[in-house]
Amino acid sequence: MKRAADPSGLDPFEDAATRLKAQRMGMWLFLASEAMIFAGLFVSIAVVRVVWPDGAVEASARLDKGIGTANTAILLTSSLLVAIGSAAAKAQTPRKGLVAAAFAGAAGLGLAFLAIKTGIEYRHEFHAGLIPGAGPAFPIDTPGAELFFNLYLAATGLHAIHVAIGAAVLAGAALAVWRGWLKLPANAPEVEFCGLYWHLVDVIWIFLFPVLYLVN
Repeated sequence: MKRAADPSGLDPFEDAATRLKAQRMGMWLFLASEAMIFAGLFVSIAVVRVVWPDGAVEASARLDKGIGTANTAILLTSSLLVAIGSAAAKAQTPRKGLVAAAFAGAAGLGLAFLAIKTGIEYRHEFHAGLIPGAGPAFPIDTPGAELFFNLYLAATGLHAIHVAIGAAVLAGAALAVWRGWLKLPANAPEVEFCGLYWHLVDVIWIFLFPVLYLVN
């Protein structure tokens, strides 16, 4: 249904459906640009694995697969909560309490991921000398191992920044829905966009985990 023309003349869209279509396209372009940032890191890791396979295997063996698996489960659970929240926001009879609770829960899981990653895993790697240029001397002499760890730190560090941003976005969306600043179902697309960003963060980790932790 077309809306009334914008009296200010500043709105370039002729109706709400066109505006929403443009917003969706913009969101997907943004997500694609984010994915491209990680694509370069994936290619670099693949090159190291091909050129220095022994170094990549030995470096990967030092990573804590238990922690990596636990963090994978945490992110998958958070994505499930986001999917539940997004579906509740788009339902014919939206349930703002469920949306707010699901998004807040997902944000909490994101913080749990960061706490485990930075407070336990990075700390352990620092004391083991596995972080090049920090702490004790790097313990692996095999060619390519130190470069693999540099790429591991770059990829997981950049991902952690995205997790922090995503958790803040989800928490903000949960608060906005709960307080009524985002009204449902009118603002369901905005809620969905927040969920899409989190799903991207989750998908990137799903690729990072086997590429970094399961090299053999």
